[in-house]
Amino acid sequence: MRSTAIRRTAVAATVVSLALLATACGGGSDSGSADKGADAKGKDSAAAKPAAKALTAAELEKAALAQGDVKGHKISKTAAKDVISGDDIKVEKEVCAPLVDALMGAQVGEPAAFTKRTVVSEPKKGGQDGADAEEAFKAAFDITTTQLALGSYDGKGAEESVASLRTAATDCAGGFDFTAAGEKQKVSKITEEQVKGGEEAVAWTVQLEQDGEKVQLKLVALRQGPTFASFSSMNLAAMGGGEDFELPTAVVEAQAAKLA
Repeated sequence: MRSTAIRRTAVAATVVSLALLATACGGGSDSGSADKGADAKGKDSAAAKPAAKALTAAELEKAALAQGDVKGHKISKTAAKDVISGDDIKVEKEVCAPLVDALMGAQVGEPAAFTKRTVVSEPKKGGQDGADAEEAFKAAFDITTTQLALGSYDGKGAEESVASLRTAATDCAGGFDFTAAGEKQKVSKITEEQVKGGEEAVAWTVQLEQDGEKVQLKLVALRQGPTFASFSSMNLAAMGGGEDFELPTAVVEAQAAKLA
């Protein structure tokens, strides 16, 4: 598969579903002054709530995962040469851009502070006596690499980042083309997954297709206060045949705990 942009982002590490957040609007028409009073109180309360303030670069670095935070995983700060910027990404449909940015581990929106981590799971032990050779080989390469991108935003930037991914996953679920670091790629399918964490979290399986070959990637987006985290994952054993693999749940949970 000629997907060097995928391999570069994933093996260095490098993912995406559904539904805009619905805003509830209500209020009775026959409640008179009581409703007006409650409404006024609500507006006063909203007005009194201070706008979210982004973490500083130093605070964000401290909040990011570090080696030892996730059992069975190696964690390091992503090398500059393995970082793809938004300028290196071109998307066929503009609405799909936030999803691709997160998939490639680039910044989503305009965070005040930004940092990245590469998180690699340790391979499962294989090759036991009597074990099937193919299964032992697969177990040895059952390694999930996650590109963790953390951005902290002023105001509603983090909420808007999650919302933009939800919109992209819905509007672009049928597939689209994009180019990353000069390599043309095709997203052929986006499927929602279930995930928990932070104040809100969403996840998807994103299927990339090229030259008849398929690759499954996982994308998780999580928000805690003014901070937005994206987790873009690939699995080495699943690369060849487009096989599925599990979400990086332990990584997501550990990062959510540090941001709480």
